[in-house]
Amino acid sequence: MNWTDLKITVNVKDVDEAAAIANLAVPYGIYIEDYSDMLEAVPEIAHIDLIDEELLARSRTEAILHLYLPPEENPAEAVSFLTHQLKAAGIPSSIDQSASLREEDWATAWKQYYHPTHLGERLVVCPSWEEYSPSEGELVMTLDPGMAFGSGTHHTTRLCCSLLETLPVKDCRVLDMGTGSGILSIGALLLGAREAVGVDIDPVAVRTAGENAIQNGFGEDRFHPITADLIHSTLPENLAGDGFEVILANIVADVIIALAPAIRKHLRPGGHLVASGIIEPRRDEVAAALRDNGLTLKEERLAEGWCALLLEKA
Repeated sequence: MNWTDLKITVNVKDVDEAAAIANLAVPYGIYIEDYSDMLEAVPEIAHIDLIDEELLARSRTEAILHLYLPPEENPAEAVSFLTHQLKAAGIPSSIDQSASLREEDWATAWKQYYHPTHLGERLVVCPSWEEYSPSEGELVMTLDPGMAFGSGTHHTTRLCCSLLETLPVKDCRVLDMGTGSGILSIGALLLGAREAVGVDIDPVAVRTAGENAIQNGFGEDRFHPITADLIHSTLPENLAGDGFEVILANIVADVIIALAPAIRKHLRPGGHLVASGIIEPRRDEVAAALRDNGLTLKEERLAEGWCALLLEKA
């Protein structure tokens, strides 16, 4: 197997933010094609008639970010992560991948990247084709990689789960903002939560989360997946109830900041928020927005440039 070239096409105006997100997926560097200022810059390097016509024909409004993944890394996980993060940041994009691996081989070869993974001290995620014998106290969920973000291999998910395990979730109601694959909701239910509401703006994610919950034994009486934008709308009254003891938000900094009023509204007094998907440089900004909405920072955890925050509502 050879390296995989992931090509992300975005609007030129979004290239800097998209590059920051891409660098989190591939921290050893990316290559950017941006020809927006070529006509202005070309007199400094050559006469216009010496520039290849193919270059002159390149788009001036779109940029292409190239990420190169080594054979041991899973392109499907990277695509899922990037799609989720770019969409959460409001950046329209398309992602293509190219590699020399034959298509008929890829149908099964991608499974080599997924094995039982510890999300924390107790929670373990295991693909359906693997067998895992849990140690005493471990809780195992079955989750196959799919079209929705979140299969347990990313730092943001593990940070979130490690904090979730510290909370008294037994018999609690949990709100999972940006549920993705439903992995955090399922984790909370395994830890003893009475019910979980999983919200996402992506209907594919909502459908996938519901299917994953059922696969793990949690039907509609325990897990309620819903398509909604809680920045601009609110939960139906039958799901909102009198609030939640735990809210989970593994998204991106800008979305968590925008969701801060909704978090304040739906979190019960004395309840806890676990916020993840935050790059370290945005940590203070996110913490300040949540503090302004009545939450107090209790703990934070870091991993590879990512930050997860545990906060409590007075």
